[in-house]
Amino acid sequence: MQEVTRLLKEITDGDGKAPEELLPIVYDELKKLASSYMRNEREGHTLQTTALVHEAYIRLVDWKNVSWQNRAHFFAVAAQLMRKTLVDYARSHRAEKRGSGIQKIVLDEAITFAAENDLDLLALDEALSMLEKIDPRQSRIIEMRFFGGLTIEETAEVMDLSAATITNEWTMARTWLYSRLKGND
Repeated sequence: MQEVTRLLKEITDGDGKAPEELLPIVYDELKKLASSYMRNEREGHTLQTTALVHEAYIRLVDWKNVSWQNRAHFFAVAAQLMRKTLVDYARSHRAEKRGSGIQKIVLDEAITFAAENDLDLLALDEALSMLEKIDPRQSRIIEMRFFGGLTIEETAEVMDLSAATITNEWTMARTWLYSRLKGND
């Protein structure tokens, strides 16, 4: 973990060699994150896990003026980029098919949505965008916890909040999101 944080600081400071050193260290974790996303995609999805990892990594290390805080911050942003990549891909696919083959993901136990837990990826993205307008902090917590797989403690560290605050906000955000996705808004 300290090695990742050190390399992220070097990337922030403009060291051109640091991204090459960082990739082998974070690759397996990025691949696990991408695999968890891809498991929830439709059968026959043409975007491969490796392509999703590479797309996210290139975007992460090419950002200018990013002040990486630590490993948790890096993976939170990676999760956000992977989500956005898949949403863009789903929009593109939907535009091609116009309504057939709607993108679905299965929410894992992190959000625990009763028995009916198949969700339209675009509907989830729209709901998160709406939540971001209402409460940006809760939206960010959902992204980090659900999409990034961060623990309460890691999320608290990235957001510079207490674990108790994150737990409370996580509960409220999940409740709001569940209600929104079930059409009870």
